[in-house]
Formats: sequence, structure tokens, C-alpha cells
Amino acid sequence: MPKKSTNMSGLQCLASENIWFDKPLYDEAEKCFYEGANGPPSQESEVNAILQDIAKSRQNILQSLNGSSSHAGGDQELVTRMKSMELENHTLHKVVAEMRAALQTLENRVATLEKSPSAKAAPVQAAPVKQVQNGDDEDEDDDMDLFGSDDEDDEEAERLKQERLDAYAAKKSKKPALIAKSSLLLDVKPWDDETDMAKLEECVRSVQMEGLLWGASKLVPVGYGIKKLQITCVIEDDKVGTDILEEEITKFEDFIQSIDVAAFNKI
Repeated sequence: MPKKSTNMSGLQCLASENIWFDKPLYDEAEKCFYEGANGPPSQESEVNAILQDIAKSRQNILQSLNGSSSHAGGDQELVTRMKSMELENHTLHKVVAEMRAALQTLENRVATLEKSPSAKAAPVQAAPVKQVQNGDDEDEDDDMDLFGSDDEDDEEAERLKQERLDAYAAKKSKKPALIAKSSLLLDVKPWDDETDMAKLEECVRSVQMEGLLWGASKLVPVGYGIKKLQITCVIEDDKVGTDILEEEITKFEDFIQSIDVAAFNKI
């Protein structure tokens, strides 16, 4: 019961307040106040429209002025170029006139020189021939030997040439001739593992001939206890051939089964 009485008292307070029910009147009064302060809305729109028209007109005027100024600038440049061309044309006419005057002066001078009698060419006189006695000329010709000196020069040149050739030949003969040599690596194979390899090498080295020089040697295993003798030598190609060398080595058939050339290099 006390709560219900409280709600009823709140409703009675709201019912006594008239501001909520009179809100449209307050809104209308506020509208009239602002309209009176700023003027009616119709006048404001008209002013805005007039200002916009003035701005557009001003923009059009500025554009037209810019266009006319650029057009005027182009005309001014054209006029300047025409004046420059007229000045150059006048200068060229002046130069041509000066050249014509100089040419005319030159033609007049040439014509004057052609008409003057002093310009005629004088006849050319032959130079006097000096007469000498025939006897003196013959004596001088006898004393002068025109071809004797040439013969002596030719003989001297031939002698110098021959001396130089002889000196070159002697110098070339003193140089040692280049001897072509080759390096061989030989594989000498025995019959079996019972062959005396020291005796085999002694037999190989016993082969001596001009242009043959034996080098180092070693034993290389082949298989099944058998070793081969690998020995190097240097030969002169003009004096020793591989076929002759193999033939001489294979003569020791009691120790040597075969011989092969493992490597052959030119020195």
C-alpha cells in the first residue's frame, strides 16, 4: 500500500507540469526568434544565389583575360620574329650590294690593265750560247771518265757483299746443329720367376751403340712372383732406331722373353 501511494503522487506531479504538453509552442517560439535574428529563409537563399552568380561571372572574366593575354603574347612573339627576319634581310641586301661593287671594281681594273700597252708581253730572247774552242772540249772529255767511277763503285759493293756473305756462313757453321733426341721407357719381361733379374739387367745394359744412353731402372711386379725390368734410355733419332734396339736386346733369349716400348717422348 505505501508503494502504490508513492506512484500516485509522482503521476500527480507530472500532471501539474504543463511544459511537456506545451512543447510545440516552445519550438514555434524558438523558430520565430531565430528567423527574426537571421532574416527570413527566402532572402538568405536569394543572397546566396546572387553571390554564386557573381563568383561565376568573375571566373569567366578571369578566364577570358588569361586567354586574351596568351593570345597577345603569341602575337607579340610573331611580331618580334618578323622584325628579326626583316633586319637579317636588310643586312643580306647590304652585303650583296657591297660584293657587287667590289666585283665591278675588279672588272674595271682588269679591263684597264688589258688596254694599257705596257701589259703586252715582251718577246723572249734566247740566251746567248757561249762559244768555246773545239780543241779544249775534246781535251776535257778525254780527261773526264764518266763510267770509270761507276765501275769501281760496283766492284766495291760486290766485294763488300761477298765479305758479308762469307762472314755469315762462317758464323752459321760455328753454331752446333740441333740433335733430335727421344726418351724411351722399356718393359723387359723374363721367362719365369726363376730368371736372374740382375743378370737380365746386365745383359740389357751391355747393349752399347753410338747415340744410346741408358738411364734408371726398377723391377715391377707382374704376377705369380714374376717381375719385369723397367728401364729408361735416351737415343739420338738419326743414329739409333727402336727396331734396332729391340733386336739387339732380344738376342739374350736365355733371359729375355719379350720387350715392349711403354713410353716414347721427344726431347
